[in-house]
Amino acid sequence: MDITKDTIIGDILDAKPQAAPFFMEMGMHCLGCPAARSETLAEACQVHNVDPDTLLEKISAV
Repeated sequence: MDITKDTIIGDILDAKPQAAPFFMEMGMHCLGCPAARSETLAEACQVHNVDPDTLLEKISAV
């Protein structure tokens, strides 16, 4: 799976559940809620004031 800034968080977590701690670190503590499972990585980063490129690097490394 190619993960980009436009990838839905739910899809990322389904493909790489080991990425969950990275979302928790950025303040996204309710990964199971509908909003968290349906927004893109870019949207989540914008809301939580996180650089999406940095998060992508972390996710790609696992």
